[in-house]
Amino acid sequence: MAAPLAVAYLNGAFLPLGQARISPLDRGFLFGDAVYEVLPVYGGRPFLAAEHLARLERSLAALRVPNPHGREDWVALMLDLIARNGGGDMGLYLQVSRGAEAGRNHAMPKGLTPTVFMMCSPPLVEAPAVLTEGIAAITLADPRWKRCDIKSTALLGNVLAKSAAVEAGVTEAILIANGELREGASSSVLVVKGGKLCAPPEGPEILPGTTRDLCLRLALRARIAVEIAPIAADSLAGASELLVCFASRGVLPVTRLNGAPIGAGRPGPVWQALYEAFQAYRHQAAGTAPL
Repeated sequence: MAAPLAVAYLNGAFLPLGQARISPLDRGFLFGDAVYEVLPVYGGRPFLAAEHLARLERSLAALRVPNPHGREDWVALMLDLIARNGGGDMGLYLQVSRGAEAGRNHAMPKGLTPTVFMMCSPPLVEAPAVLTEGIAAITLADPRWKRCDIKSTALLGNVLAKSAAVEAGVTEAILIANGELREGASSSVLVVKGGKLCAPPEGPEILPGTTRDLCLRLALRARIAVEIAPIAADSLAGASELLVCFASRGVLPVTRLNGAPIGAGRPGPVWQALYEAFQAYRHQAAGTAPL
C-alpha cells in the first residue's frame, strides 16, 4: 500500500501527518477502545458517505462513545481534508477513540473527550490480471471476538488472518465458524449458487458491509436473485462463483480457494454484471452531494 498523503486531521486541526500526536494514555492506544471507517473517495466525493456514517454511529453507540459530529459536519471535515490532499480519487480513514484518561482503567470512564483522527491515502489501482483472472483465497477458522458487528480498531484477529493469507501467497482469508461462512479478514463474502447471489445474514459475527449491501441492491436491479441465509462452509468449494467486497477495492472475483478452482476458474457472469453495475453507480454518484 502506498504511503499516506501529507495532510491529516486530529482533534480540530489540519496538520502534516508526521506531526500528528496522541497521548499514550489514549484508550484507543491502550485498549483498542475505538472505532473506525474507511471510505473510498471518487472525484473528490466520499463514496457511500451516509452508509459509512450510519455504521459509525452504530459502532459508537455500541461502545457508548459520544459521536463528536453530526453527519453534515463529518462530511464537511472530509471534504476539507480531501481538498487539502489534492482532491480526486483516494481512500479516507476515520477513527474515533473514547479519548485519553489520567490512568489505565479497564472500566469505561465517563466524561472523556473523544479523539478524532482522519488521514488519506492514494487510490488502490488493481492490476489488470485481477479483473481477468481473479484472486486466490484460503479458508481459516475465525479467530476474532464475538462482536464483529462493531467496527472496532481491535483488529488483532483480522491481522493474524490477513497475515496468514499473505504468507500463503493469496489475497484474502475467508473466515469460518461453527461450520458456516462468516466474512473475509478485510472483506464481505458473497456466494453464487444455483444462479442466486447468496449472503450470510447480519449479526454479531459479521460486520454490516457497505459495499456488500450496495452489491446486493445492484444485483436486485439487475434481476439477479438474492438470498440471505446461513452458508455452509463445505458448500464454498462447489459454488459457481465466489465474490469478495471491499470498501477500498469494490467487488472482486475469487477464482481459487485453498488451491482449487472455483467454478470455471475464471471470473464469472454474476461478478461481471456486478462489477459493471458498481462502476456505473460510482460514476453516476460523482459530482453529487455526499448525503
